[in-house]
Amino acid sequence: MNTISYVAQSAVPLIWLAIAVVGALVRTRHSPSRAAALETWQRWWAAAALGCGSLWMTLSFLLIPDVMSAATGFNRTPFEFEIAFANLGLAVMAFRAAAPKSSARERITVGLGAGLFLWGATIGHLYQWFANGDHALGNTGGVLVYDVLIPAVMIFLAYRSRRLAVVGQPVQV
Repeated sequence: MNTISYVAQSAVPLIWLAIAVVGALVRTRHSPSRAAALETWQRWWAAAALGCGSLWMTLSFLLIPDVMSAATGFNRTPFEFEIAFANLGLAVMAFRAAAPKSSARERITVGLGAGLFLWGATIGHLYQWFANGDHALGNTGGVLVYDVLIPAVMIFLAYRSRRLAVVGQPVQV
């Protein structure tokens, strides 16, 4: 596989980040306030980046486990089923965090929960990369960016929202 093909195929998880960014940019063009724009970003990030991305992983690990195993550089094991349902849990939490009545505190909690799973997965990917030379599409590249950025951005956005609320600026949606 050549470099361009490898980069293109390993970047698939980044589609969900791109959808979240484009959606939030479009929706916040005429936002009435900074707080409202931040609320929109949080909802897009939770729904598109974490929610849809995790739902995509759930379906992939349930419906095409052999492909997913090969993508990560491993043989098929019952682990794919477990990963599918861990991702389903992330998707459910993400869609809850995207709800209009979700608080910044709730979104921080969801971001931390996602971070525990995804940052742990990042450590596992890096270990397999450096200890075993696993450069499979699903072990390096876009998946590392996705696993690190999704919870980090979610926590950051919720933290900023909470800070704005403390300053006294009401959230307008």
